[in-house]
Amino acid sequence: MARTRRPHLPRCAVAVTALALIAGGFAAPPTTAAPAPPAQHPTDLVNPFIGTTNEGNTYPGAAVPFGMVQLSPDTGHNTGYDHADTHIRGFSTVHLSGVGCRIGGDLPVLPTTGDVTETDNAKYAVPFDHADERATPGYYRADLGSGIRAELTATARTGVQRYTFPATAKANVLLNAGQALHRNRASEVAILDDRTVRTSITGSGFCQATEPYTVHTLTRFDRPFTAHGTWRGGTVTDGTTTATATTGRSGAWLRFDTRGDRTVEATTALSYVDAPGAARNLRAEGGRSFDRVRRAARAAWEDRLDDVRVHGGDPEARRTFYSSLYRSFLAPNLGSDTDGRYRGWDQRVHRAKGFTYYQNWSLWDTYRTQAQLLALLAPRESRDMARSVLQIGKDSGWLPKWGYGTVETNIMTGDPVTPFLTNAYQQGLLGGHEEETYRALKRNADGVPPADSPAVGREANAAYLEHGYAPYLHGRPHAKPGDSDFDHGASATLEYALADAALAEMARDLGHHEDARRYAARSRAYRTLLDPATGFFRARDGAGAFTGPADPAHSVGFHEGTSWQYQWLVPQDLPGLIDLLGGRDRTNARLDTFFAYDQLLADPARTAREVWVNGPYAYYHADRYNPQNEPDLIAPYTYLATGRPWQTTDVVHAALTLFTDEPTGMTGNDDLGTMSAWHVLSALGIYPVRPGTDVWGLSTPLFPRVDLTLDRRHYPKGGFRIRAPGVTPDRRYIRAATLDGTPHPHTHLTTDTLRGARDLSFTVGDAPSTWGTGKDAAPPPLDPGDARR
Repeated sequence: MARTRRPHLPRCAVAVTALALIAGGFAAPPTTAAPAPPAQHPTDLVNPFIGTTNEGNTYPGAAVPFGMVQLSPDTGHNTGYDHADTHIRGFSTVHLSGVGCRIGGDLPVLPTTGDVTETDNAKYAVPFDHADERATPGYYRADLGSGIRAELTATARTGVQRYTFPATAKANVLLNAGQALHRNRASEVAILDDRTVRTSITGSGFCQATEPYTVHTLTRFDRPFTAHGTWRGGTVTDGTTTATATTGRSGAWLRFDTRGDRTVEATTALSYVDAPGAARNLRAEGGRSFDRVRRAARAAWEDRLDDVRVHGGDPEARRTFYSSLYRSFLAPNLGSDTDGRYRGWDQRVHRAKGFTYYQNWSLWDTYRTQAQLLALLAPRESRDMARSVLQIGKDSGWLPKWGYGTVETNIMTGDPVTPFLTNAYQQGLLGGHEEETYRALKRNADGVPPADSPAVGREANAAYLEHGYAPYLHGRPHAKPGDSDFDHGASATLEYALADAALAEMARDLGHHEDARRYAARSRAYRTLLDPATGFFRARDGAGAFTGPADPAHSVGFHEGTSWQYQWLVPQDLPGLIDLLGGRDRTNARLDTFFAYDQLLADPARTAREVWVNGPYAYYHADRYNPQNEPDLIAPYTYLATGRPWQTTDVVHAALTLFTDEPTGMTGNDDLGTMSAWHVLSALGIYPVRPGTDVWGLSTPLFPRVDLTLDRRHYPKGGFRIRAPGVTPDRRYIRAATLDGTPHPHTHLTTDTLRGARDLSFTVGDAPSTWGTGKDAAPPPLDPGDARR
């Protein structure tokens, strides 16, 4: 069933250039050439409102690629903006795209008129209408119900605001230091002169995490204000210049006379280091007009998005594709100031030497898709990101699991940092740091952080190393804030085993052969979970007994999923898993049930929306594919290992219909670009089927042609073209593939193969073929010989 369009939902409010006329509908006079349609810029195709409802948790505001600042409206939703809301509480400086818990929203700023009497932003919030809203990469605008136009843009470390007021002697800008999306701990505000305001904001949050972080801001206006004051709690005081709060609200208000000049511009710089750092960032990146910053932000996005040139296909498919590509470049974020200083996880100030320091690490999510996409399209930044993760290990004493700003949150389970870093190694991003990376990963994989470390690491590692599984010990007191692997012993076991496989390959490459054999043997720990009575994975308790309901749809011990969904998280040894499940035919039958395959063939879009999807947080009590969450992202590609690659295409293309050009057009939380990267990679037809390694699975691209511009330092050819002439929803089956003109019977590539090639071409048809079904066609598992030598 096609989803009904809702005309009032906003687009990016950009002028879409004309499409080429359909041949046969018009014939130009022989002497007159039809004008070519104007070129369409990728930035004009991006809709930042996608995912702003139904818990996609994206934000529509202004940022540059990987910027420290994400200046965006907050409407009352716990992650910032919800399209269903009707009031804006302020425009704040920090947001994370698509996270599932409250965080950020520091320093909401709101323009108002009249007297300042209220200090709670939920009460002074102003109405707005989506018809008066616009967003493009690096720019946001809203005409507020108060008669004020608010415009936002950004540099890497500053957010720039332009407010156009009615003609009034009481035009105000409220800087709210004491309210944010997170749990506020303390705030300070100081009016330094008649143009400048400084704040310091300490907060904590993100799910169960409690470790505090501090962000410093400095805001500079383009002209003097005529009056000012501060507030503490609910008390507003005219003429004061400072306010502090250990709990509750504090802030400052500045007044401007807009009877002559109705426009006020302000630039806010951030630093996670200290107040002087914010001042240096402001000097380095401030001092430019709003329009100049806006043009620079657009140029930065155009340069980034233009590296992927899509040809043909449905116009909405192109818009959703470029919108996902845009969101894939929003994080991780700059953590170092312009002088290279950053605040480490030891809460000390360090200086990054030879690399740029990044922060915000949703590793449980991003190691599956976004890390690989960035390695392909942004290898220089990806190298620095990997080095930043290594630096966190040096500064804090342990590698991260889920990091926000300057702190570990310990959210989610397993060992995501291992496949994240081994992916960087396998993609050639850690030259000169291979052994350093390996030593850090080996320590992480073989141990547990000490009690005085904020990190939990592989919390259940002792039991895993002794027995081959992480036990499910529900209700066990948490030793540290965050999630516990003991609460999710079954999925933690699978995640540990996947990480061990990736580390085994790295160890083998570096000549650590004994370690390689040891980690390869551990990578088969998934077998300890298979219950012969049910044929499904089940959690084991502390004594080793299977525990919880036998029904795999109601299993326990799996984080944000069920045994039905996690059974495919064995990319390191799919042939071994297939044998355990009774061979290819039985595995295919189980896959067909899991994907509701017969229904999918009859109506792909309806199956995706009504059979697979049961709500953004419906993780449990399910026996079907959940395309909205990370544990299932790899599942459609399992058919590559069972000799039915055409079914991978069927499932992937059905899942792609869930991405649409409207606020509801995203599947679940975007999780710092994870779901968006899945969309981009699946639409390209190349997908990282073995996280932490260099293996890419192949399926039918969504578009007839895509040209990738690649960094020559990592990809000597400088570009890669993917072609599937004539592909449509009905002509989606690969009949043959060639790599630089040479037949390619395999359903996978390696990064080295990709580096040495320029053209991957598919011949497509309207029915499945024998392509990719040969004995050696499937993506290879980890070499089992490593476990036996």
